[in-house]
Amino acid sequence: MRSHLHLVLNDDETPLAPSAVPTPPPDDELLDAYSRAVTAAAEAVSPSVVNIEVRQRGRDRRQRTREAHGSGSGFVFTPDGFVLTNSHVVHSAERIGAALSDGRRVEAALIGDDPDTDLAVVRIDAPGIAPVRFGDSSAIRVGQLAIAIGNPYGFQCTVTAGVVSALGRSLRASSGRLIDDVIQTDAALNPGNSGGPLVNARGELIGVNTAIIRPAQGICFAIASSTAQFIAGRLIRDGKIRRSYIGVAGQNTPLPRRVVRFHALPLDSGVRVASVEKGSPAARAGLEPGDIIVAFAEHPVAAIDDLHRLLTEERVGAPAALTLLRRTERLALEIVPVEALRRSGSAAVQR
Repeated sequence: MRSHLHLVLNDDETPLAPSAVPTPPPDDELLDAYSRAVTAAAEAVSPSVVNIEVRQRGRDRRQRTREAHGSGSGFVFTPDGFVLTNSHVVHSAERIGAALSDGRRVEAALIGDDPDTDLAVVRIDAPGIAPVRFGDSSAIRVGQLAIAIGNPYGFQCTVTAGVVSALGRSLRASSGRLIDDVIQTDAALNPGNSGGPLVNARGELIGVNTAIIRPAQGICFAIASSTAQFIAGRLIRDGKIRRSYIGVAGQNTPLPRRVVRFHALPLDSGVRVASVEKGSPAARAGLEPGDIIVAFAEHPVAAIDDLHRLLTEERVGAPAALTLLRRTERLALEIVPVEALRRSGSAAVQR
């Protein structure tokens, strides 16, 4: 059998001595900065990621009881086992379980969920899991590295990487409310990634993965960590997020230019009241179908989403001025919002 000897030459074409042949660098030095960042973040965060498994009971078309199974992702964010995930992963679940990265399977208890921000908190008893560290989502920039970790289609601790594609997006929740300050990323997400962490190069949480645009490629969304941290704290404290409610169903409507000029309105649209719920704050205040709401608590209202943003916990029980147009008149009514009672994800103002 022939053997081949390859000589390494000096610049002057003379062979190098065997001892002078350069030794290849170790593998870790061959990794570029990008690879090192992704590897380090994945190694730090993956042990905190859990696979959420849910069981639900429902009825089929023939009204027969059936059992459905689903799964998603979540991550431990406190040393005592609180896990953050998406509301749509665990909402209405009869049983919740969690599969950990070390192979353990444990039961999970729902602490609270908020369909309006698509966030939920469950708790597990699994000592020894280091929590994910929260980062500052207000400090991230478009183009910076974004790393998603989750369990797409049940493949545990799958890591994908991309960049922050855009900031300040809005996403419609299942309840009809807008989720503001959503992060857009091209880090690949698939069904099962919902509720998993989106982290930066330091392994700090910058978002909670929540949605994808199915026909598109590389258009994925995560709820900002600042929103997630606030909502998680309230869910642990109260089990729910309190919001105020006035009891109208409405739709966005443009205003004629002459009406805007005549009443000196700052915006050229408002919310036309389609119906008023009997016994609601709106009914007690005297609202009627056909009224157009143009301001609430001295804040202009151009659309239903503006009204949603203003109906916060602080407004519960607090009298507020409601400015509206009724035919040709401009009226100011006093309204006292009440706490919204969550019924199957119903919003404080319906679409």
